[in-house]
Order: sequence, then C-alpha cells, then structure tokens
Amino acid sequence: MVSEKKDKVKNIFDDISGKYDLLNHLLSFGVDKHWRKKALRLTNLGKESFLLDVACGTGDVAIEARKLGVEKIVGADFSHNMLSLFNKKSQWIIGNNVQMVAEQMPFKDNTFTNITVAFGVRNFYNIQEGFNSFYRVLKPNGKATIVEFRMPKNKFFASLYRFYFKKILPVIGGLISGNKSAYTYLPESVEKFDMKVDLVKLLQNSGFRKIEIHHFTFGIVQTLIAQK
Repeated sequence: MVSEKKDKVKNIFDDISGKYDLLNHLLSFGVDKHWRKKALRLTNLGKESFLLDVACGTGDVAIEARKLGVEKIVGADFSHNMLSLFNKKSQWIIGNNVQMVAEQMPFKDNTFTNITVAFGVRNFYNIQEGFNSFYRVLKPNGKATIVEFRMPKNKFFASLYRFYFKKILPVIGGLISGNKSAYTYLPESVEKFDMKVDLVKLLQNSGFRKIEIHHFTFGIVQTLIAQK
C-alpha cells in the first residue's frame, strides 16, 4: 500500500506538472498566492532563516520566502518533473533541489530553522513518519509550517465546497491538464484527509510543543505552525 501511494502520487504530479501552476491559480481564483504569503508572514521568516520547503512542487512557497529575505533555501519533492520546472523558474535554486519523500530525509539532525509544506501533507504515505523527520532535522526552536485544505465547518460553505471540488474542479482540471483522474484524486483526498487525520495530535506525537492554528477563507484552508 505504501509503495502504491508513493508511485500514484509521483505519477500524478509528474504528469500534471506542466499545467500545475496555471491550474493552481485558476482553480483557486488566485487566492492560493494569498494563502502562501499569509502563512509565511505568520511564520516570521527572515534573512537568518534556513528553509526546507517540502513537497515544494514548482517552488511557489520558496520563491515567496525568497522575497521575504530568506537566502538559504532547499527545495524537496518526490516529482522530478516538478523540480525541473522549479529550476527553470528560479535559477538560484539549482543545486539546492532534492528529490525525496518527507518520510526519509537525507539531512543531518538539527539542520534547518524552518520547514514549510503547502498542500502536500495529505500526499505523504505516512504522515507520522514525515513529521518525525521534520522534528529531527529542525534546529531547537525551529518551526514547521503546514498549509493544507480542510472541510469548512459551516454547512452552507461545506456544501458549496463539495460541489465545486467534486463537480467543477475535476472537469476544468481534467480538460486543461489532460488528466481527469488527477483532479478527481486531489479533491477526494481532501475530504478523506480531513475526516481521518488529526494533524495536531500527529505533530504532538513527534515532539512539537507549541502549535498555532490559523484558518483562511471561510475555513477552507488551515495553517499550523509547530515549534520544536
């Protein structure tokens, strides 16, 4: 099952990589940029930070962090195609991209001041192992910032959310990317993830002692900032 999920996720993101940025911005009506910026500002990143951006995709989080003054950045993703596109978008990341899964990080203990992962945790094959890795490679007082979709608690918004995610998003995403199954998997994974996964508990299990939770845009996105 672990191998199946790893391969499935990698194949999906390798396949849709060329249209990934366009669809992210289009399907979120451009609000995804705001979510990333707000999460990074809440994290208080700066010139002294050493950032590992996990599930970095084509680099939108890392690029935004760079604008905030972060000079030391490592991008990590399991999709080779995503990393290649990141290299094309930003030459400064070349040589600092690593193809890996979060559960098995090739870094020494206590290396980074910050880890970010935006909309990638639900694709981990073992979230607890991933968070254990986060804790291991973070310096003392380091922060892990997680941005992820969630089901809104308001029933009205929840019904609109389900309709859009299950009826509209797969059609548009499928037409533009040429891979309808990818844009069926992605919204389905959000609801399953929200029902089954307690991110706070998993972070606490890994040793994180202070956890902040912030909700954006009617509660459809959550940001957790966990400190070692």
